Amino acid sequence: MTSIKEQPFLPIIIQSGQHAYGVARSFYAAYRMKSLVIEPAKKGRTMRSLLLKGSQGIATQNSGILDFQYVEHLDDPTRFVQALVGLAMQCQQKKLILLVCDCYYAELIIENKEQLEKYFILPYIDQALLNRVQTKEKFYRLCDKYQLKYPKTIIITKEHHSNREIPIQYPIIIKPSNTVAYTNCSFPEKKKIYLVHDADEMQDIIGCIYRSSYQDTLIVQEFIPGDDSYIRVLDVYVGRDRKVKLMCLSNKLLEDPSPQNKGISLAVMTDYDEQLMESIRHFLEDIGYTGFANFDMKYDARDGKYKLFEMNLRAGASSYYVTASGYNLMQYVVDDYLYQVNHERTYVQTKHVWSLLPSKTLFKYMKNEKLKIEAKQLMKEGQYTDALLYKEDMNIKRWIKLKLYHSYLQIKYSKYFNKSNG
Repeated sequence: MTSIKEQPFLPIIIQSGQHAYGVARSFYAAYRMKSLVIEPAKKGRTMRSLLLKGSQGIATQNSGILDFQYVEHLDDPTRFVQALVGLAMQCQQKKLILLVCDCYYAELIIENKEQLEKYFILPYIDQALLNRVQTKEKFYRLCDKYQLKYPKTIIITKEHHSNREIPIQYPIIIKPSNTVAYTNCSFPEKKKIYLVHDADEMQDIIGCIYRSSYQDTLIVQEFIPGDDSYIRVLDVYVGRDRKVKLMCLSNKLLEDPSPQNKGISLAVMTDYDEQLMESIRHFLEDIGYTGFANFDMKYDARDGKYKLFEMNLRAGASSYYVTASGYNLMQYVVDDYLYQVNHERTYVQTKHVWSLLPSKTLFKYMKNEKLKIEAKQLMKEGQYTDALLYKEDMNIKRWIKLKLYHSYLQIKYSKYFNKSNG
């Protein structure tokens, strides 16, 4: 491994999955430095950390490009600020960049931004804007204002869901409007999203959800036809001057087929659509956005339009594909907040494949033959990145664990693929 260098700043990354590894890898590629990855301490964990498997993820284990630390009370909203300030006191000699890998922590940071920005660089929006975009329901209202397309949608409440007629043709999608609140609840039938085929099934699912601790609104939405290859993910960095600096669009090749993780990208390929990027740029700049943003959407072949599903207030879980395409996403943050480098706006056009899956598994399950041919050609040309196998961060323990993880993904895909695509 190339020697580690001392830098006047330290990235602190909350959560230790493959997203965190991609962030740390970006910093290492740009600055030859270690990031600090943190998780809630094992003892005394809340239900949320148990649900999200709060121990260190396999993606960051046995890595030489990051340090890892458990932090007491990190997942307790009432002690979150105290936990982070205590950590900051241990690193007073450096400027600290605080980065998150899920919406729960993004919202906690935004809600406590005034206190935390005394200690950390925070590339996130303020509370006032959070209040306008916090749920899918609020986001769709903004989509109406800015003429951004999204699937036909009905909002369901606990008080008014029984025997309600849905003026949308089945199958339909049911999902929570408040992702953070839904993540914190638990019940046997829980899935990230539900594909529903009739009214009886719809009422059963809504009843199950509302018997849990989740009490916020639900989104009932038309199903946009098409397999994973119709889904697009857009990652954006917006500077402190509230101008978009970087946009990179990806075409999903495969996503996780399991009910608990449906929607998580397992393989993507960069794509380009200037008209789409321009419409999102205008939206973000007009509402005064800053920091990272991530949009999930699906191409609707019926009318040739992209239909937005949601906006995340952070970089996407697969966002290392941006760095792999030649535009280091984390370097934009450092240049913006520490070195006052004013980047010109860039819409990435470089073609590249990023994958958590072994290529054999990827091509076995991909349905889109045109994309399969293109992806294979990009791999031959060296425009391919394995999400976790990194030649500059390899030792025998890490190599063995990642090979076992690849085997686990192959088994998982074999188990769930037909069910999720039936």
